[in-house]
Amino acid sequence: MHDSRIDDLAKQLVRYSTSLKKGEKVLLDLYDVPESIGIALIREARAVGAVPLLRLHSNRLNREMLRGATDEQYSLIAKHLLHEMKDMDAYIAIRGSSNIAETSDVPAERMKLAMGKTRGVIDHRVKKTKWCVLRWPTASMAQQAGMSTEAFEDFYFKCCLLDYKALIPAMNALKKLMDATSDVHIKGPGTDLRFSIKDIPAVTSGGNYNVPDGEVFTSPVKDSVEGVISYNAPTIYQGIPFDSIVLTFEKGKIVKAESPGKTKELNRILDADPGARYIGEFALGFHPHIRHAMRDILFDEKISGSFHFTPGQAYEEADNGNRSQVHWDMVSIQRKDTGGGEIYFDGKLIRKDGIFLPKALHKLNG
Repeated sequence: MHDSRIDDLAKQLVRYSTSLKKGEKVLLDLYDVPESIGIALIREARAVGAVPLLRLHSNRLNREMLRGATDEQYSLIAKHLLHEMKDMDAYIAIRGSSNIAETSDVPAERMKLAMGKTRGVIDHRVKKTKWCVLRWPTASMAQQAGMSTEAFEDFYFKCCLLDYKALIPAMNALKKLMDATSDVHIKGPGTDLRFSIKDIPAVTSGGNYNVPDGEVFTSPVKDSVEGVISYNAPTIYQGIPFDSIVLTFEKGKIVKAESPGKTKELNRILDADPGARYIGEFALGFHPHIRHAMRDILFDEKISGSFHFTPGQAYEEADNGNRSQVHWDMVSIQRKDTGGGEIYFDGKLIRKDGIFLPKALHKLNG
């Protein structure tokens, strides 16, 4: 039996997230997902007069390609992918996987080579196209979330089909506040962090780029970050799981990085290039239905009462000049049930224990 929520999701991605128009070309980039969502996207794109193109991927085949990556091979791959991307007006990627650690045994130097070669494709997609990226619910994701497969599917569609338009006024109010802010101070268990966001624009994300969504982001002045941050949400990067990451900053740079049992792997990633040890994004998350981490960043970075502080590449819309092949969204949750915490803008308490205090932001409290 066909699930009508798949059609609802395709309609949201085509008509709201990417706002496809007649004649626009959209690349549908699908990784290990059922045919039903691909069919729904193709039909919906055609319904608005857009021109759908399709790419199908396998995570296991991708792992095999990466394990033997060469400079010649990925230079050629990047050349053709970039040529294709330059022909696109929009990009929708849906990524499923039965194993989140599929690339965990790819040699570090091969992963670094492939990521470096294809960085230009991602940059063009982010800067020059309308784009949206999301996961597809799988039994593996349900297991990560500690839920039954059916319960997780219900949770997934509830999150993805949120009425994002209803959050826009409060999101704009938060953007306005961040745009007027110079100094940020974050306090919490194991965290005492100060930095500036002066003159760097804040950007609202309400279902236009990632789904599920629900954040406002900017970036810190590159050399302004001082102090220590302890992330309480688990994370996964390059197929490697990490827990309880602690970063120490001096003049914007990560001078010490630790994660129990994975400190060597953590520092290897942060040594990928000079920009990986500086922060490229600071964001406040507030999706009302996402409460707990599940090692899936498209969900975890939107957790209600959270913020993420991201080593690596800055986004062009909120640019502090940092450049890196790394962009690693690390998350800390500040709700009372996770230990609490406080965020100050120019000395004024803005959020306490995950709850926004200014009246104009109350709708972001979920």
